[in-house]
Amino acid sequence: MPQQYKIDKVAEIESCIEQNAGLFVVSYNGLTVMQAQELRHALRECGAQMKVYKNNLAKIALKNQEQPEIDELLAGPNAYVFYETEPVEAAKALKTFAEKSKGVLEIKGGISDGKAVTADEVKAIAELPTKDQLLGQLAGLISGFARDIAVCVNGVSSGLARSIQQVSEQKAA
Repeated sequence: MPQQYKIDKVAEIESCIEQNAGLFVVSYNGLTVMQAQELRHALRECGAQMKVYKNNLAKIALKNQEQPEIDELLAGPNAYVFYETEPVEAAKALKTFAEKSKGVLEIKGGISDGKAVTADEVKAIAELPTKDQLLGQLAGLISGFARDIAVCVNGVSSGLARSIQQVSEQKAA
């Protein structure tokens, strides 16, 4: 019979999995307390949170929530980064911190959109533009098309007006 605190911890992990869109697994071996606080703060700013759980309890919770198996990632001291909506900002924060910490933090992989992702895929996600950047680019494209159409429509009417004026000047002469 499992101990009650382990049952509670598995329920807590399951709750985190349900409430968030996905998670990344990172190895934090060698991370100082100050670095961990800095990383947690950076993740909190982008709508993510980092938690440390026992790997066996995490495996049970992932299995209970019918998530893809990532057992090969769950070895050694791991931290789990749960992100609320979009993985890009959390992945960028992790990648930036990993580069800054010179290898102390290692991105192992995770689960995104219900699929297991590797460390390379997490780094590729970090290279993508954020949702706000994509929306800005889309708005720029739409306004560019609208402006081009307005210029074309205006060009037709002004060209017609100039032609009529030239014809009337020629007839008056």
